Amino acid sequence: MPKVPSVIVPYAAYLRVYEPLAAFPEPERGHWERYAKRPEHPSHQDELRRSLADLLPVPPVVVPVHESDDAFVAELDGVLCVCPWRTRLRGWQSLGRLGGQWPAPVLDAVLPKVVREQAAADYEAWLAEHPDARPWIRTSTWQVPLSWFVLFADEEREYEKADGGHPARLRYRTPMVQARRRVARGFKTMKDTLDEGPLLDGLVEVGRWLEEFHPRSLVELDYGGLAHALSADDLDGDHSAADVAQGIRSLREGDGVAAGEAYRKLVERWRAVRALQSAN
Repeated sequence: MPKVPSVIVPYAAYLRVYEPLAAFPEPERGHWERYAKRPEHPSHQDELRRSLADLLPVPPVVVPVHESDDAFVAELDGVLCVCPWRTRLRGWQSLGRLGGQWPAPVLDAVLPKVVREQAAADYEAWLAEHPDARPWIRTSTWQVPLSWFVLFADEEREYEKADGGHPARLRYRTPMVQARRRVARGFKTMKDTLDEGPLLDGLVEVGRWLEEFHPRSLVELDYGGLAHALSADDLDGDHSAADVAQGIRSLREGDGVAAGEAYRKLVERWRAVRALQSAN
C-alpha cells in the first residue's frame, strides 16, 4: 500500500450529521458503540490522505473497494452520536459530479474513462441493492454553500486560532431540531420574497437531506481544510451564518436594502475564497 502523506490536505468544507446510536440497527449499533470507546479516532484529514493514496496506483483506485468502518464521534446533551464516513458511497457520488466540473481531456488524463465507467457500473449495481442509501457527510471544495449557513446561528460558531502544531479550526454545531426549524423559516421567507434561484434550490436540497436523519441528531458545519487556505484575520472576521441570518431577517421585515447589503458581503467574501483555487 502506498505511504500516506503526513501533510495537511486542503481545501474542502463539510456538512455532517451525527446520529445517536439508537438510530442504527444491530449489528451496526454495536460496532459504533465499540468504536466510540476507542481512545483515538481518525480525522477528516486522515480520510482525505487515504483517498489520495488510492489515486497513486496505475490505474488509480477512484472509489474504495470496501466501505469504510470509520466515523466521527460527538456528544449531544450526554448522548453519544456518530457520523459514519461512508467514503465509498461519497466517492461514487463525487465521481458522478466530475463531468460538469472538469473539461473532458483533463478528466480523462486524471481519471481514465474506462476506470470511471467501471466505477459508475459498480455504483449502479450497488444502488440497486441499497436504494435508500444516503451519506452522513456533504462536501464542498473551495467554498461553503450559502444554504448551509441557514442551519446555524452565530452563537454556535466555534473558532480556534492556529497554535503551534495545531491548525486553525472554524465550525458550527446545532441540534437537528434547530437546523430543521431554521431551514423551514428561511425557505418560507425566501419563497415569499425571492425568485427561484440557486440559494433557494440549495436550501430545498439540504432540507430534504436533513429529514432523513434521527430528530435527536447533531448537525455540524466544519470549514475543514478550507480553514488552511484563509488568513487568521479572514477566519476571525468570518461570521457568515450571522450575515445569512441578517439577510433573511431583513427580507422578512421587508427591508430590501439591508438584505441586499448582507448578500453583497457574503458574495464578496466567498468570491475571494473561490478565487484562491486558480491563484498561484
